[in-house]
Amino acid sequence: MSLTIFKLLQKKKKSVLETWMNNQLADEGLREDLISNEELRSQSEELIDALLNNLVEENFTDLNSEKWDPVIEILGGISITRARQGFSPRETGNFVFSLKEALLEVLQQEVKNDIETLFNESMKIGRLMDHLSVITFETFIKGREEVILRQTDEITEISTPVIRVWDGILALPIIGTLDSARTQVVMENLLQEIVNTGSSIAILDISGVPAVDSLVAQHLIKTVSATRLMGAECIISGIRPEIAQTVVHLGIDLSSIITKASLASALAYAFKVMKLEVRKVSTQNKNLI
Repeated sequence: MSLTIFKLLQKKKKSVLETWMNNQLADEGLREDLISNEELRSQSEELIDALLNNLVEENFTDLNSEKWDPVIEILGGISITRARQGFSPRETGNFVFSLKEALLEVLQQEVKNDIETLFNESMKIGRLMDHLSVITFETFIKGREEVILRQTDEITEISTPVIRVWDGILALPIIGTLDSARTQVVMENLLQEIVNTGSSIAILDISGVPAVDSLVAQHLIKTVSATRLMGAECIISGIRPEIAQTVVHLGIDLSSIITKASLASALAYAFKVMKLEVRKVSTQNKNLI
């Protein structure tokens, strides 16, 4: 970029910012529920300052130059923040695209009488902003993946609660598919709770597991084995007729594991093992004279 154009854009920084802000505020897809106008202006000013301060001729021949690191860092921070806030890729991309439009619009106003210069410098700005757009999308995707992974971990924790149903008796209802990663979470949570409570019986309820195949059965067997190593007995409840048939057809041996059709049956068995008795107490209303 010639020194004239370079100095021109720095001199017109305020004009570029206002044009950019107007472009963003005029966008019908502006998410005012996710970001305020003040925060939007603050982000825009920060990026404009970094961009124009590092805008020199040699940078356009090496878009991977270290001189662009401050710009990329600011843009990456904005992209990740927007990914966490719930912005869509289109909405995040428009943040950079509207800046490109503002730069080209100001450039056109200032050198409209020099067609050759306008074309050459517009191409340079276009390549730069396209490069920054790619970085924006890459960073946004990374931020969105972090959000998804965090939500997955939270859902896994919520969907595998260890419940203390009685002194010495724990229950862990499993809902959804049981894979290797989730089995590890189930096992860790259950074993830790056995240590914390000193429980001697743990009930794994699989009523919410849609299907049981050989892999799921192996995961259950591993959990039962780990529980026994901790000195606790493990009961598997929620064995529906279709699950029982599947286990038989697959030739899976669960004979060494106590299984029950329902959680209530498993709890009754646990009471029996612990020599506990639950009685229904009937009360009679007495008329007071």
